Amino acid sequence: MADDIDKMTFEQAIAELEAVVTKLDGGDVPLDETIRLYERGAKLKARCEAKLKEAEEKVEQITLNAAGQATGTRPAEDM
Repeated sequence: MADDIDKMTFEQAIAELEAVVTKLDGGDVPLDETIRLYERGAKLKARCEAKLKEAEEKVEQITLNAAGQATGTRPAEDM
């Protein structure tokens, strides 16, 4: 089941995570189901965090020369 999480987009994972939180907030879920939902929610959260980190690594900063003209880009971690 975690295998399907590994294939989710950020949007899919966040939507399902929100659904899990809504179910848990309702308070009328049996204990075994609560545990299963909590575990799935933790995996969905980790997926969302991984996808956000992946996106951050792709962000580039535009570099400018002294005249303010764009000269290229550099990775965000060089900032």
